Amino acid sequence: MKVIAATKNKGKIREMQEILAPLDIGIVSQQELGFDVDAEETGDTFVKNALIKARAVAMVCDYPILADDSGICVEALGGATDEDRINKLLTELGDNENRRAKFVTSVAFIMPDGTEITAEGEVKGTITKEPKGENGFGYDPIFLSDELGKTFAESSDEEKNSISHRGRALKNLYDKLKKMN
Repeated sequence: MKVIAATKNKGKIREMQEILAPLDIGIVSQQELGFDVDAEETGDTFVKNALIKARAVAMVCDYPILADDSGICVEALGGATDEDRINKLLTELGDNENRRAKFVTSVAFIMPDGTEITAEGEVKGTITKEPKGENGFGYDPIFLSDELGKTFAESSDEEKNSISHRGRALKNLYDKLKKMN
């Protein structure tokens, strides 16, 4: 099945492709098909923003659409969004002992008939005091996964995708899609 990713983030597209490839779901970016849709993320939750993005792309094409919204939630800061930069986050945390955090992803899938399905995933960890590793993107260099014992940026794509918030959200979505057939 060919699915259009409602994102321009190449890192997210790569992760979606890698995670969904074994399930016979091929991810194609909206740009590859000539769509250049930007949706204003006005929702107050990750799932609402994922739906906003998916609906915007669904309005201009007749393919299944997949969108996500994700961010990092930091206990000591009452939650930080992915709009913040790593350095700002590290500065805000300072020497705070509570560095617990979680990555959260909500995905929205819209079928050509308008059926909407959402799913979520999360992974827990801590924020390091300095970036470590060269892989990944976004907050990966400062997110130390409880399960892997290293930052996402120190992990291989396979390791990260096996436990990541996006991987879990996409697997949850896949399970929902399978139950519909």
